[in-house]
Amino acid sequence: MINSKVLFFLGIGLLSIKGFSQTKTIEKKGNVTESQMSLSEKLSKYMQTQADVNGFSGTVLITRNDSVLLRKAYGLADYEWNIKNTIDTKFQLASVTKQFTASAILQLAEKGKLSLDDKLNKFLPDFPNAENVTLHMLLSHSSGLSLGFKELALSTISADSAYKEIKKIPYEFLPGTKSEYSNIGYYLLGKIIEKVSGEKYAVFLKKNIFEKAGMKNTGTSNNDSIILKKAKVYHHTEHGLAHNPYINWEFNIGHDGVYSTVEDLALWDRALYGTAILSKEMKNRMFTSYNEQNFGYGFLINPFYNHGHHLIAHDGGFFGTMTSFNRFTDDGLLVIVLSNNQSPAYLLAYGLSAICFGKEVELPYRHQKVKSNPSLYKLFEGNYEDIKILENKGKLYFNDFDIELFPESDNKFFRSDDDNRTVEFIKDVNGKYSTIKLTKAGVAEIRKRLFLDK
Repeated sequence: MINSKVLFFLGIGLLSIKGFSQTKTIEKKGNVTESQMSLSEKLSKYMQTQADVNGFSGTVLITRNDSVLLRKAYGLADYEWNIKNTIDTKFQLASVTKQFTASAILQLAEKGKLSLDDKLNKFLPDFPNAENVTLHMLLSHSSGLSLGFKELALSTISADSAYKEIKKIPYEFLPGTKSEYSNIGYYLLGKIIEKVSGEKYAVFLKKNIFEKAGMKNTGTSNNDSIILKKAKVYHHTEHGLAHNPYINWEFNIGHDGVYSTVEDLALWDRALYGTAILSKEMKNRMFTSYNEQNFGYGFLINPFYNHGHHLIAHDGGFFGTMTSFNRFTDDGLLVIVLSNNQSPAYLLAYGLSAICFGKEVELPYRHQKVKSNPSLYKLFEGNYEDIKILENKGKLYFNDFDIELFPESDNKFFRSDDDNRTVEFIKDVNGKYSTIKLTKAGVAEIRKRLFLDK
């Protein structure tokens, strides 16, 4: 069933969009160019092959300037009952949740209920070292707080008990001295939203963000509610796919917890171009990169996978949930990939956006390990910019001895940890292997050798 908020009729040339920044209907008769059709076909073929070869399960939505390039569901929402994903299937967002937490904090700042320079001890005076941590540090991952509390999130511990345990987790570095990604920081921001607003995190987001953006199929998970059309989640084990473990949503919020659909996230993208949710000033703060890791508030700003185009993005992953939300704002391009079976959404979004920017992208295929010529391996060994190729006892390795490279020909290999990533060794005019061609989800990247064996 198609969400009434976003109806796209591509086949008859009618594009109808309701509930983005405003209600509008655009007639497009004969305006779809051959190149646009070709692009949609390329995107569709790429994703269908990802589903057929690699078992992708989830939904994908790609739009450019309000025109839909790809909008499709793949795989199953429920493996036991063989129920297919549909375009309005709801998925856990994992860390894509952080942008909603950041937006809520910025709304409270705009109303004068807090300042981004406020210290953590103003709100949580019992938290260790809170007098040296500002809200800005929490938002920009520069607080020094540790990555997270995975084991607690999988327990049945109460929210109060979880907070007591989280307080015991030591800082990784002095607040404000550098930046490292921290789920704990956003968990604390979730608690601050509740303390300052006097409302539950889920209630505040619903009233102040989801309803304003028209996101009727978005909410925050809890341990009890039955959510219609929400996909079950599965993760990989050595025996194949398995049910995700129990996750305690009573306190696993702020950094995680929101669920949504691709169409609702398109409404959210559209809202971020306006000022109904955040003022221009607050959006500027959110979309500024504050450190060498490109952290803004709830987003990464121009991360390394931006293809040379301005990108505001964030990915998420927790067990089988994998998500990717990418806004190429100068190009009006939106790429969303949501998965419920641990498919690498971030890599697929990288491949899809590369196709949108006209890059050649190799379709996925089933990699077969073959016998190769180990005598070549010493010729391959060396440093290729940021990549190190190692040889040991007739085997080839990528960066360290944990990732073996399996040959599929004498000079092309796939990684033991991810066959969506390949390495091809290329000879120069002098007959030496001076270049490697890497592929990630089919996108080619070239690395030059820094030194050659004599």
